[in-house]
Amino acid sequence: REPGGYTTPFECAGEDATYISRIREDPTVENGLNIWVVSDNLRKGAALNTIQIAELLVNRGLLGERRAA
Repeated sequence: REPGGYTTPFECAGEDATYISRIREDPTVENGLNIWVVSDNLRKGAALNTIQIAELLVNRGLLGERRAA
């Protein structure tokens, strides 16, 4: 993997790790983010992974509660 690059699904096949990269602000949504996330979903299910990422972001104070419009 090149520094500054991003991991492809092919590269992470057979690994337990989940790779997150290309984190960018989403200008179409207030406080929104666009992220590139890949993993071997046969080794780590997508639903569980999403929950674990969200919990990590909340615990680190990087993701808060949504405000009513």
